Amino acid sequence: MNEKSTIDIITEWDIVAARQIGRNIAKEIGFGTVDQARITTAISELARNIYLYARAGEIVIAQIEEEGKKGISITATDKGPGIDDVRKVIEDGYSTSGSLGAGLPGVRRLMDHIEIQSLMGKGTIVKIEKWL
Repeated sequence: MNEKSTIDIITEWDIVAARQIGRNIAKEIGFGTVDQARITTAISELARNIYLYARAGEIVIAQIEEEGKKGISITATDKGPGIDDVRKVIEDGYSTSGSLGAGLPGVRRLMDHIEIQSLMGKGTIVKIEKWL
């Protein structure tokens, strides 16, 4: 049952594909419709960030299991410009694109765990998890 899918994010259609695959995997794991919506929203945000800021990257969606608990893990990786201040980007209202800044702070609220690693000029890895 250790299913894993990798979606390259290059066009806006890839964002749609990542959402759909994420929803399917979440459903297979046993997440209800509300959590499926949370998970697809989080995937959408991460994929959109790749598309907007890095132009290209990938989303890896995997089923995870720990101490008998099931969950989903989403890892977004890009080789974009990187994030200057990781702590700042997960604060509510922070935005570099002029949007509402619901991006990463929203993702943080929707999921159980978020981990961000970023190197300026090298790229960013965002890993999120949601447990059943």
